[in-house]
Amino acid sequence: MANPSNAAQQGHTLIDWRPDDPKFWESRGKAVATRNLWISIPNLLMAFSVWMVWSVVVVKLPAIGFDFTTNQLFWLASMPGLSGATLRIFYSFMIPVFGGRLWTTLSTASLLLPAIGIGYAVQNPDTSYTIFLLLALMCGFGGGNFASSMANIAYFYPKKSKGNALALNAGLGNLGVSVMQFVVPQVIVISVFGAMGGEAQTLADGSQLWIQNAGFIWVPFLLVGTIAAWFGMNDIADAKASVGTQLAILKRFHNWVMCILYTGTFGSFIGYSAGFTLLIKTQYPDVNVLKYAFLGPLVGALSRAATGWVSDKFGGGRVTLWTFLGMIIAVWSVLQFLPSEANPAGNFWGFFYSFMALFFLTGVGNASTFQMIPAIMKKELPRVEKGLSADAMQRAIERESAAIVAFTSAIAAYGAFFIPKSFGSSIKATGAPDAALWGFLIFYMVCLVITWVFYARKNAPVSC
Repeated sequence: MANPSNAAQQGHTLIDWRPDDPKFWESRGKAVATRNLWISIPNLLMAFSVWMVWSVVVVKLPAIGFDFTTNQLFWLASMPGLSGATLRIFYSFMIPVFGGRLWTTLSTASLLLPAIGIGYAVQNPDTSYTIFLLLALMCGFGGGNFASSMANIAYFYPKKSKGNALALNAGLGNLGVSVMQFVVPQVIVISVFGAMGGEAQTLADGSQLWIQNAGFIWVPFLLVGTIAAWFGMNDIADAKASVGTQLAILKRFHNWVMCILYTGTFGSFIGYSAGFTLLIKTQYPDVNVLKYAFLGPLVGALSRAATGWVSDKFGGGRVTLWTFLGMIIAVWSVLQFLPSEANPAGNFWGFFYSFMALFFLTGVGNASTFQMIPAIMKKELPRVEKGLSADAMQRAIERESAAIVAFTSAIAAYGAFFIPKSFGSSIKATGAPDAALWGFLIFYMVCLVITWVFYARKNAPVSC
C-alpha cells in the first residue's frame, strides 16, 4: 500500500491539494501554504526593489558625470515600467505551465543580470546612454514577477483566507519600492563591498559615492531567495493548465473593465513610485529628495496591506468608487502647491502631504480592486458558462480569477512607464508637470464613472 504522504506529494509537487477542505487545511495545507507565502514575499519584495531602482539611480547620474537631459533621465526612470508591464502579460500565464517553484526560482535568478549590470555600468564614465536604456529595460524582469507571484499564491489558499494572503503577498511585496528607496541612499555613501565593489566616484564638492552599490547590494539577497525558492517551494498538480485554457479570460468583458480600474489604482502607485523622486528633484531642487521619496511607496504599500478588510466589510465596488473620488481631490491638491508664475518656489510641504494622500489612496484602491475580481467572476461565470457541474464551476472561477488578477496587474503596470514619461514630456513641452497631472485627474474621473456604472450604483450589472 502506498504511503499516504507519498501519494499526496511527489517530490516538490503537491498531488492532493484541497485547501477548502477544513480538515485537510488544518492538518497539512495551512503549513505548506504559509511556507510558500513567506518565501514568495521576500522574493517579490526584491523584484520590486530591482524594478524601481532606477527611480533613485537617475537622480545621481548627473552628479557622477553622466550628462543626460531631464527628459533622458525620465526615460530611464520609465523604461523598467514599459518592459515590466509587457513581461507581466507573459508571466501571468507561466505558473500553470511551469509550476510555481520552478518559475519563482528562474524569475528571481534573472534579477541578478540587471543588478550586476548596473553595478559595473555606473563605474565606467564611457558607458553609453544606450547601455543604460538596456539595463533599465532588464530591470523589468522584476516588474514581471508580480503577475506570476500573485497567480501562484492564489492557488495555495482557501476562499476564506485567499484575500488576506494575496494582500500580504502584494502589500509586503510592494514594500520593495520603499525599501529600495530607503536602503540605496544609505549604501551608496559607504564602501559596502570593499575592493570587490569597485572604487568610489568623487563629486565636485569632494565627497564620494559608490553608486554601484545600488545594484550590487541586492546580489547576495537574490542568491538566497533563488535557493530558498528551489528548495522550499512547491508546485500544485491541479494548477497545471495550458496557456490556451487561461486565454478564456480575454473573452470576459469585465476582465477589460478591471484592467482600466486597476490601472487607475496600482498603475498610479507604481507610476508615482517610479517618477516621484525625479519629480521632486525637478520642482524643488533645494530639497534633499532621497530623504523623503521613500515615504510615498511606503504609505501606499502599507495601506494596501492594511485596508483589505474595508472592502470585505463595505464592498470592493463601493470602496473603489470613493477611492477614485479621493484621488481626484488629491491630484487637484498637488496642482495647487506646485511652483507657478504666482509662486515660483511653490509649497513643498503642501505638495508632499498631498502626494502622501495620493499614495495612501492608491494602496486602498489596490486592495479594493483585487477584492472585486473574484466577486465579479463568482457572479459572471455561472451566467456565461452554463452546464458546468458545481465542482467544475468552482475550479473555473478560481482559475479565471487568478488569471484575471495576473493579467490586470500586467496591464496596470504600464503606469510605471506612462506616468514618469508623462512628467518628462510635460516638463519638456511646457516647463512644468501640470499638464500630466491634469491628464491623470481626468483619467480618475473616467474610472469613477466606470466603477459607478458597472459595480457601485443601485441595480449595477455586477454589484460587488
